[in-house]
Amino acid sequence: MSNIIVGSAPDSWGVWFPEDPQQTPYTRFLDEVAASGYEWIELGPFGYLPTDPQQLRDELGERGLKLSAGTVFEHLHQDDSWDAVWSQIEDVAELTAAVGGKHVVVIPEMWRDPATGVVLEDRHLTDDQWLAKTRGMNELGKAMFEKYGVRAQYHPHADSHVDTEPNIYRFLENTDGEFVNLCLDTGHVSYCGGDNLAIIRKHPERLGYLHLKQVDEAVRAKVAADDLPFGEAVRLGAMTEPPRGIPEMPPLLDAVADLDVDIFAIVEQDMYPCAPDAPLPIAQRTARYLGSCGVPAVRFS
Repeated sequence: MSNIIVGSAPDSWGVWFPEDPQQTPYTRFLDEVAASGYEWIELGPFGYLPTDPQQLRDELGERGLKLSAGTVFEHLHQDDSWDAVWSQIEDVAELTAAVGGKHVVVIPEMWRDPATGVVLEDRHLTDDQWLAKTRGMNELGKAMFEKYGVRAQYHPHADSHVDTEPNIYRFLENTDGEFVNLCLDTGHVSYCGGDNLAIIRKHPERLGYLHLKQVDEAVRAKVAADDLPFGEAVRLGAMTEPPRGIPEMPPLLDAVADLDVDIFAIVEQDMYPCAPDAPLPIAQRTARYLGSCGVPAVRFS
């Protein structure tokens, strides 16, 4: 039987950056995520939580928390990008492994600035750039596993080059499942017009990690009509707490449960920026809701 191990992340507390005066202090995040009933968390942006392994172990241990994964961004389709990407990977993978995490979620950098909407590069990759990205991810996944023992879970993302359902398939079909698998972010897939259940059915063997979130359909329609950047979409409330949006959670959780795998399902509700008192009640309601979906595989420890 599958185990879908639910946790949360700094993102659900409005944290996008290592340091930002608009963000919840890390001690409050840790206190509140534990109070919400979650035991598993992610690192969030490197430097938000303590980067000293012993200090981080102590902070987590005091609250009964455990680490599922770290997070990094990649731009491997660009020339001479390896050293910069690997430098970030080493920091995150080393800390993740040191405190017991087994995964690193790798996100493609966005082609336009999420805050200003400034276009940074073409929104479409050439065939050569696709080849560089997929080959680079194979090398990255292999290197991080061999050196640090952590698995690369690739996270398609809005306003990036791996965003829509066809682009997700192209990425998966040109990478090696031995070292690179899929972090299925249910909100980003729906935001980009994709079908989460279709992806699970087409490539069940590649599902290695989950981010659970939902999208407000009205906001998504406005984003599509006006071609709004992701940061503005988030400020408009594009990502909403379940069960207020799409995709529906019970059938998705059922589909994952049928795979007979143990998998982390980390709640991530993009909320940057947000009022400091907003995240805790949302997190508590979300935990209750996911626990009430009637899927026996769902657990919180």
